Amino acid sequence: MANEVFEAVRTVLAVREYQDKNVPVDALRRVLEAGHLTASASNKQPWHFVLVTDKNALRELGSLVRTGPYIATAAAALVVAVDKANPLAVSDASRAIQSMILTAWADGVGSNWTGFGGLEGVRQKVGLPDQYDVIAVLPLGYPRRPIGKGKKNRKPFDEVVSHERFGNPLT
Repeated sequence: MANEVFEAVRTVLAVREYQDKNVPVDALRRVLEAGHLTASASNKQPWHFVLVTDKNALRELGSLVRTGPYIATAAAALVVAVDKANPLAVSDASRAIQSMILTAWADGVGSNWTGFGGLEGVRQKVGLPDQYDVIAVLPLGYPRRPIGKGKKNRKPFDEVVSHERFGNPLT
């Protein structure tokens, strides 16, 4: 039986080059809804997402994120911020980020996690209050070139999975 979620997990890859093509508003909204609907510890939802689509703002974000200069060429970007007071916020937001990346991918939209530290300038750029830390900026756009869906460099399955006890292979 086909499983669309597994297929997205199996085939998603980081995308760093984008076509000069807008992503439809309904697809962007679906990506944001995926983050909004993601489970969080005690249902605190200690996150805030800022959608950026303005080309000049995207270029500026690309200059502010050391690990993501290619944000400048994306159709959109999501700034993911967490409430500093919540000790589980990074875990919760990480779950939301993965939900958003997979949802985008299922619509043919590529992304990548950029940032994770040194993003105070991004926080200020998008006007987030001091109670938030930015943990990621997710560029969004259609991949510029075909990428090898499902071809991943991963450790062997039996090296990272055990059954019942460490070292017992899953049969």
